[in-house]
Amino acid sequence: MPIPYRLGLRLPVLLLALACVAPAPALAAPAASKPGEKPATQAARVDPLEASLAGEFALQGGLLPEAARDYLAAARAAADPVLAERATRIALLADRDALAAEALATWRQLQPQDSQARHMMAATLALRAGQKAQARRELRVLLAEDDGWQAALAALTGAVGRQPALVVAMVGEIVDRGELPAQLQAWLAFGGLAQRLEQPKLVDRIVVQVVKRFPGEPRVALLRAQWLREAGDLAQARAVLDAIPAPARRSTALRGSLASEYEALGDAARAAQVLAAGPQDDTSYARRADLLDGLGDKDGLAALYAELKAGATQPNPMRRLLLGQVAELLQRYDEALAWYASVPGSRAQALARLRAVGVRHAMGQVAKAYDEVHALQSDAALDDDARRDAYLMEAELRQKDADAAGERDAYARGLAAFPDNIELLYARALMWERQDQIDRAEADLRRVLVIEPDNVAALNALGYTLADRTTRYREALELIDRARVADPGNAAIIDSYGWVLFKLGKPRDALEQLRRAYALQKDPDIASHLGQVLWVLGRKDEARRYFDEARRLDPGNRSLQRALQETGA
Repeated sequence: MPIPYRLGLRLPVLLLALACVAPAPALAAPAASKPGEKPATQAARVDPLEASLAGEFALQGGLLPEAARDYLAAARAAADPVLAERATRIALLADRDALAAEALATWRQLQPQDSQARHMMAATLALRAGQKAQARRELRVLLAEDDGWQAALAALTGAVGRQPALVVAMVGEIVDRGELPAQLQAWLAFGGLAQRLEQPKLVDRIVVQVVKRFPGEPRVALLRAQWLREAGDLAQARAVLDAIPAPARRSTALRGSLASEYEALGDAARAAQVLAAGPQDDTSYARRADLLDGLGDKDGLAALYAELKAGATQPNPMRRLLLGQVAELLQRYDEALAWYASVPGSRAQALARLRAVGVRHAMGQVAKAYDEVHALQSDAALDDDARRDAYLMEAELRQKDADAAGERDAYARGLAAFPDNIELLYARALMWERQDQIDRAEADLRRVLVIEPDNVAALNALGYTLADRTTRYREALELIDRARVADPGNAAIIDSYGWVLFKLGKPRDALEQLRRAYALQKDPDIASHLGQVLWVLGRKDEARRYFDEARRLDPGNRSLQRALQETGA
């Protein structure tokens, strides 16, 4: 289970201020409700406050269709367009398009003035329903506004899973008609969508337009190289990068992106060379060190170390930390300890002391390393974050030593010192999951939710854990739905939603969501899930392509290994 990835989603949540979903319009003829779906029309004399509270409680419980119906009833009773908009968004998120269309009609009735959000929802619903003419009209309204292209893109992305061919056709029309604004970002964003939809011919058409409209713009070359790389044409991608002129390469911002592309092509040495050719700062030095270490280039690291020392007669705290880290990579542990000991400033010094603990451990001075980390944990002069990090450091070292009891003890002591600390609870949940103690992982994640009921990371992590490692799929769905409400455009959460739908025996619905997630973010977990769903649907050649993509992104990915084992692919 890729919990570390999912626990990284630390986002603030305003449960009632729903983020922008790629939503939908009131269509002239709403689609039929799904089997068992209750009509949204409510009995007379509905108490708007009572209905609003019912909607909020349903939302908190992850019961999205019920929440949408309650909010719609409240909107009608109170003649409140804000509640009608909320009902529309929630219904779209719940995949209740008929209910969404009804809510949108109510919203229009209560607030006749148009808005960008309403046109975006109308476009999404029209696209989902396959209504090309209606979708075209709504998208054109959005694209006529300077900033409307983002809403148009969101609408298209929101329909990818349901109507991929129509989305491709609409993007093609928008490009060929030149309807995007004269903003490079807009063209790049639509090109990225075409690339994620695996439409190389459409990508080429976009590139032609971009080159024509933004001649000499080096970011265009970078994007084209990225698309070529993702399409598997590594040689041509390399040629495009090599052709970027020298003046552009000296741009600090472009240098980092250029290095990243060379690294993605598997040429870390060239990436390090690109970063070295120009003004240096701590960020570029750190990236160069990381690249050289990944290459195992000790000579290059030594040269970088010498360069850093030569320009550091009176290094600042961060530079001293960096020198210590490079010395660590060179296994010059005594020098690393000397650099760390010379770091001034309370916060930087705390970081240096933590790094020194790792050095002691690497030197084989295990007892001394643990003595020093214990000293950090009990040092009242340090701030709470530094002391908490010392417990996290000890747990990490115990894991390296295969000392499961010691790792558990480190977390227990840390949580005794910092009760209900979110970071420690998250980290311990990872440990329990890694040790297949799912009940304890669940307990820690639920504890987080007691502390922060709307914590998106914990909602998604717990929901995904229950879907992936238990058979409590309905409960998992409710948790994931709550996370979707708070952050509907998050690829990891959409992936979790698709995965729990698959576990519930709905592979076709799951495929729709997983395709949307993959269109938002190329990720090995999502690719592995897509491959497994496609395999179950009998589309094995397509499944293998996604397995290969997941393997390319992360050969040791746990989701991939389980998918390969379960499918026999």
